[in-house]
Amino acid sequence: MGVITCGRTEPEGEAVARRIRDGGGDCDWVTGDMSREEDAKRVFDATLERHGGVDLLVNNAARIRSRPFLLLNEQEYRESFERNMRLVYQISFLVAHHMAERKTGCIVNISSVGGIRAHRGLAGYDASKGAIDALTRCMAVDLAPHGIRVNGVAPGNTTDANPPQELDGVPLGRTGTPEDIAAAVAFLASDAGSYVTGQILYVDGGLTAQLTPPGIFI
Repeated sequence: MGVITCGRTEPEGEAVARRIRDGGGDCDWVTGDMSREEDAKRVFDATLERHGGVDLLVNNAARIRSRPFLLLNEQEYRESFERNMRLVYQISFLVAHHMAERKTGCIVNISSVGGIRAHRGLAGYDASKGAIDALTRCMAVDLAPHGIRVNGVAPGNTTDANPPQELDGVPLGRTGTPEDIAAAVAFLASDAGSYVTGQILYVDGGLTAQLTPPGIFI
């Protein structure tokens, strides 16, 4: 089983692919802006050429920077909301048609706790994540008859610190790790998750389960 990773920044991407290969995995890097239709098509074609098919698509890309609503002008709207949606839509549209022909497949969209709980100053970003959650559910319903499952993973505060950082206001008391998120994706993509579709799995240490804001207890 091979993996194709893609994104806009080639040096960092190539380094990740190299680490996977050094660990015994089969991984290639393709540089491209997945919000652009032509780049998404090029990555998709490269994947088919290298591996012959797509079993799993993980959409893990977003422009995190945004602005408060009163400053969300046309340019910021397009960058922080519309572009984030296109990052998921462009490649998913191609892959979903391919999977439908094969009558099997799994798509996992990486969302955020911002899709259900707003951050101050991130209007465009949070709105895009809420829209991606809605798109995930719609895709799941439409694609289920074709044997395709679609789910989302919504991380909380996640860092690559080792050990994880202590974090007040989160019930489990720490930041998440990349391994936490990867484990959730692996579950949804595996046979163990074969009856799960249209769901958003919050991997946030209990953050969104709280009634009160982080650090405030009443």
